[in-house]
Amino acid sequence: MNICFSQKTNPNYDQELATKLGADDYGMKNYVFVILKTGTNESTNKTLKDSCFAGHMSNISRLVKEKKLIVAGPMAKNDNTYRGIFILDVPTLEDARVLLETDPAIKAKFLEPELYMWYGSAALSEYLDASDKVWKVGF
Repeated sequence: MNICFSQKTNPNYDQELATKLGADDYGMKNYVFVILKTGTNESTNKTLKDSCFAGHMSNISRLVKEKKLIVAGPMAKNDNTYRGIFILDVPTLEDARVLLETDPAIKAKFLEPELYMWYGSAALSEYLDASDKVWKVGF
């Protein structure tokens, strides 16, 4: 039996946008998906903790401006000690580790990152412009 698959061509395909976003033929690319877990630092020093988490938020803003951080957000309380997620627009785990070393809450071990390669839509970063227009109050 000879099975033939036909490929469908997208009539909305935009070569310029696909190239700009680093999309492959499927409109996808590699990212690094990060799960932030509760770290090993159990310090009760409120000043230190507040400073590290203020730095964490500043670092998030910087990475978004640099277009390295595409998605970030906290998770609801759970049994796995998961605190939040990042999706980093970098091609390797090592590139992600370098970025994460700039986060004060990670450096102080209040947060511990777990890193995974993830294959998703290359257009994911395009939501950032809209995202910046729907919040009223910042952290």
